[in-house]
Amino acid sequence: MRALQELRDAGKIEGRLFDWAQALRVLGNQGAHFTGQDVDREDAADALALCEALLDYIYVLTIRYDEFVQRRKPSP
Repeated sequence: MRALQELRDAGKIEGRLFDWAQALRVLGNQGAHFTGQDVDREDAADALALCEALLDYIYVLTIRYDEFVQRRKPSP
Protein backbone atom coordinates (compact mmCIF):
# COMPACT_ATOMS: atom_id res chain seq x y z
CA MET A 1 0.00 0.00 0.00
CA ARG A 2 2.87 2.36 0.73
CA ALA A 3 4.16 2.04 -2.85
CA LEU A 4 0.75 3.03 -4.20
CA GLN A 5 0.64 6.04 -1.90
CA GLU A 6 4.13 7.03 -3.06
CA LEU A 7 3.02 6.85 -6.70
CA ARG A 8 0.04 9.06 -5.88
CA ASP A 9 2.06 11.50 -3.79
CA ALA A 10 4.71 11.77 -6.53
CA GLY A 11 2.01 12.62 -9.07
CA LYS A 12 2.57 9.41 -11.05
CA ILE A 13 -1.07 8.40 -10.63
CA GLU A 14 -4.12 10.50 -9.83
CA GLY A 15 -6.84 9.82 -7.30
CA ARG A 16 -9.05 7.52 -9.33
CA LEU A 17 -6.13 5.39 -10.49
CA PHE A 18 -5.02 5.16 -6.87
CA ASP A 19 -8.51 3.97 -5.91
CA TRP A 20 -8.43 1.38 -8.72
CA ALA A 21 -5.02 0.17 -7.62
CA GLN A 22 -6.26 -0.14 -4.04
CA ALA A 23 -9.23 -2.19 -5.24
CA LEU A 24 -6.88 -4.44 -7.23
CA ARG A 25 -4.68 -4.92 -4.18
CA VAL A 26 -7.66 -5.96 -2.06
CA LEU A 27 -8.97 -8.31 -4.76
CA GLY A 28 -5.49 -9.81 -5.23
CA ASN A 29 -5.21 -10.47 -1.52
CA GLN A 30 -8.65 -12.04 -1.58
CA GLY A 31 -7.58 -14.40 -4.36
CA ALA A 32 -4.12 -15.16 -3.00
CA HIS A 33 -5.02 -15.84 0.62
CA PHE A 34 -7.76 -17.98 2.06
CA THR A 35 -10.44 -15.49 2.96
CA GLY A 36 -13.51 -17.61 2.44
CA GLN A 37 -14.52 -15.36 -0.44
CA ASP A 38 -14.24 -16.49 -4.04
CA VAL A 39 -13.02 -14.23 -6.82
CA ASP A 40 -15.49 -14.72 -9.64
CA ARG A 41 -14.67 -14.62 -13.35
CA GLU A 42 -16.11 -11.13 -13.85
CA ASP A 43 -14.04 -9.67 -10.98
CA ALA A 44 -10.92 -11.39 -12.30
CA ALA A 45 -11.53 -9.99 -15.81
CA ASP A 46 -12.09 -6.50 -14.37
CA ALA A 47 -8.94 -6.81 -12.28
CA LEU A 48 -6.92 -7.71 -15.36
CA ALA A 49 -8.36 -4.79 -17.35
CA LEU A 50 -7.74 -2.34 -14.50
CA CYS A 51 -4.20 -3.62 -14.00
CA GLU A 52 -3.44 -3.20 -17.71
CA ALA A 53 -4.91 0.31 -17.66
CA LEU A 54 -2.84 1.26 -14.63
CA LEU A 55 0.39 -0.09 -16.14
CA ASP A 56 -0.35 1.58 -19.50
CA TYR A 57 -0.94 4.89 -17.76
CA ILE A 58 2.26 4.73 -15.72
CA TYR A 59 4.66 3.17 -18.23
CA VAL A 60 3.27 3.94 -21.69
CA LEU A 61 0.97 6.95 -21.79
CA THR A 62 3.03 9.09 -19.45
CA ILE A 63 6.14 8.59 -21.58
CA ARG A 64 4.23 9.19 -24.81
CA TYR A 65 2.76 12.38 -23.40
CA ASP A 66 6.17 13.62 -22.27
CA GLU A 67 7.59 12.90 -25.75
CA PHE A 68 4.66 14.73 -27.34
CA VAL A 69 5.23 17.78 -25.13
CA GLN A 70 8.95 17.81 -26.02
CA ARG A 71 8.17 17.65 -29.76
CA ARG A 72 5.70 20.52 -29.47
CA LYS A 73 8.09 22.86 -27.69
CA PRO A 74 9.08 25.79 -29.86
CA SER A 75 12.63 25.66 -31.19
CA PRO A 76 14.99 28.21 -29.60
